[in-house]
Amino acid sequence: MTTTSTRYGDAADPASRARRPDTVGVTRRDGVDLAWASYGSGDPTLLLMPTWSIVPSRIWKAQVPYLARHFRVVTFDGRGSGGSGRPTGATAYTNEEYAADTVAVMDAAGVDRAVLVSLSCGASWSVHVATTHPGRVQGLFAIAPSCGFAVHDPHRDHVPWGERLPTARGWQKYNKYNWLEGDYDDFLRFFFGQMFSEPHSTKQIEDAVTWGRQVSPETLVDTTAGRLGCDGAVCSDIEALCRLVTQPVTVLHGSDDRVRGLQYGERLAELTGGDLVVVEGAGHGPLARDPVLVNHEIRRFAERFAPGARRRTRTRASGRRRRALYLSSPIGLGHARRDLAVADELRRLHPDVEVQWLAQDPVTRVLEQRGESVHPASAHLASESGHIEHESGEHDLHAFRALRRMDEILVNNFMVFDELLEDEDFDLVIGDEAWDVDYFLHENPALKRAAYAWFTDFVGWLPMPDGGPEEAALTTDLNAEMIEQRARYRGLRDRSIFVGNPDDVVPDSFGEGLPSIREWTEREFTFPGYVTGFDPAAHDVDETRARLGHRPDERVCVVSVGGSGVGLPLLRRVLDAVPLVRRAVPELRFVVVTGPRIDPGALPSPPGAEVVGFLPDLTDHLAACDVAITQGGLSTCMELTALRKPFLYVPLRHHFEQNFHVRRRLERYRAGTCLDYALATDPDALAAMLVKELGRDVDYRTVETDGAARAAATLAELL
Repeated sequence: MTTTSTRYGDAADPASRARRPDTVGVTRRDGVDLAWASYGSGDPTLLLMPTWSIVPSRIWKAQVPYLARHFRVVTFDGRGSGGSGRPTGATAYTNEEYAADTVAVMDAAGVDRAVLVSLSCGASWSVHVATTHPGRVQGLFAIAPSCGFAVHDPHRDHVPWGERLPTARGWQKYNKYNWLEGDYDDFLRFFFGQMFSEPHSTKQIEDAVTWGRQVSPETLVDTTAGRLGCDGAVCSDIEALCRLVTQPVTVLHGSDDRVRGLQYGERLAELTGGDLVVVEGAGHGPLARDPVLVNHEIRRFAERFAPGARRRTRTRASGRRRRALYLSSPIGLGHARRDLAVADELRRLHPDVEVQWLAQDPVTRVLEQRGESVHPASAHLASESGHIEHESGEHDLHAFRALRRMDEILVNNFMVFDELLEDEDFDLVIGDEAWDVDYFLHENPALKRAAYAWFTDFVGWLPMPDGGPEEAALTTDLNAEMIEQRARYRGLRDRSIFVGNPDDVVPDSFGEGLPSIREWTEREFTFPGYVTGFDPAAHDVDETRARLGHRPDERVCVVSVGGSGVGLPLLRRVLDAVPLVRRAVPELRFVVVTGPRIDPGALPSPPGAEVVGFLPDLTDHLAACDVAITQGGLSTCMELTALRKPFLYVPLRHHFEQNFHVRRRLERYRAGTCLDYALATDPDALAAMLVKELGRDVDYRTVETDGAARAAATLAELL
């Protein structure tokens, strides 16, 4: 056996991971490489077992970050999957081989004893390890076990795996020759459709099909033959081994498991004397489809083996201040400015309320500059802005798909929120586009522990035109799920607040067979008007210009791309056009604001242009400018609208919110001029548009100034 391990480096993993391993390694057993990773350092160690080679250890992505905050977590790709080796022949994939691999990984990772957590056929391998190396295993937690039990399965018993079949319908697709000679992709879509039988499981199916394509049909045949005892492989008596298990066992099984029915979970619990947790309505993959529930159950089981006792402190309700927990979306800085304005108004109405913020960079920079209290639990949040940057191209961000691929980050961040409310008392939770909290509270309504208010400035996921029928179907499905959640748990949100007015809502449909977005939103939300966070009349332009160092004889163009860090290409295009603009308007000075996540040093500073980083007083700079260029984000555009400044806005390509929702609102306010990025790439065209905008007289609709006070009054009713 040979082993290599390394400390984990930033370059080795995508930025979109919710948690990166502390150590990665590869150990070789009998010529087969086994790739493993280790996270955290708590006791006990949880070994998240591999399952059928059709998926790698990434199947545990929703569990690792949460569990690793409390325990040490080790994962490994089973032979035949992920980063591990792919030997040939069924005999290389018997239960005994997987069990021996497990022990080899434990040795390589320095794990003396562990709690084995398994999915599907991984339960058999856990049983083998528990009975052949009982001193190495503290307990078994088995999710949807798929073991070779002598139980009746009416859906699959009649379908042979190793014989050629004349048709491939339903479970006939689960067949050796269909994989090798038929439509392998069709099988993957069928199997994972059965695995994730719950409605609205499109993302889980999409992930699993992608993983399945990384395994060849030949390897899948070998791994299945080894497990079934075909092609020379020999199966041990799993029922006899289960009776030898002496460690504590908990089995979690869905009542709607269409891969291996509930009778398999019942049998494993019976044979081992273990506990059985039945999840009504769940399928074969609850760790991905119901991650919050599964995370809680795994932790509850693992704490049986943790040293010491967990300590919590609670205060009698009558003996503490009222507390509000504010969650402000980190994708852009506009949320932070409006949330601070609402919080200030809330404290004016309730001077005794303590506001704590659960937030991440770049929002925390704004909060800390204002002296706000950022809760220490914020350190455990995974970076949503980092994910957005990772997903972006040249002025291109497919916002809907980026959100879908942020799933493990959203699970992690909800678990941080959930644990905080489990440990501390709050009277009110305010979520400004905290999508994780809103979604998972509706999925787990029993976890609501305080009054809850939800803010958003858009409603409805919309497909981009070039996304075709597939994207239209995905957005429709997500909209339908939201509508169903709200209909089922109308009381979960104590307030639903749309930051704006009814006419700001797009008139589109949620999708085929679904209602109009505007009509539905008007029924579901209250409308306090837009929240700018400032009063335009309070800005003395001449005084502000003098304070910022602008000369009376110069004109100023502010270029701002927000706080999400995806605006670097646009900044470069504008700087390319600066000499051309100044040739036409020599007195025009450019203030180019990179925001908190772009290094100003990465950009040139041509004559007449000043490149600066994060400006906590950006509103003052906007008030002092004569013209502006910005991305299509709502907050900066609406600030410019309120200040009555001419401006160009350049929506990110494939960003449905900027292209549809924001543009709709700006057109209603008659504000700004929309510029396609293709024109922005032509310095001459961009210069001409900017000069034209500079000379334009504005006739904007007035933006209300009391939105924050009206929103706060609604929140104050909950305290």
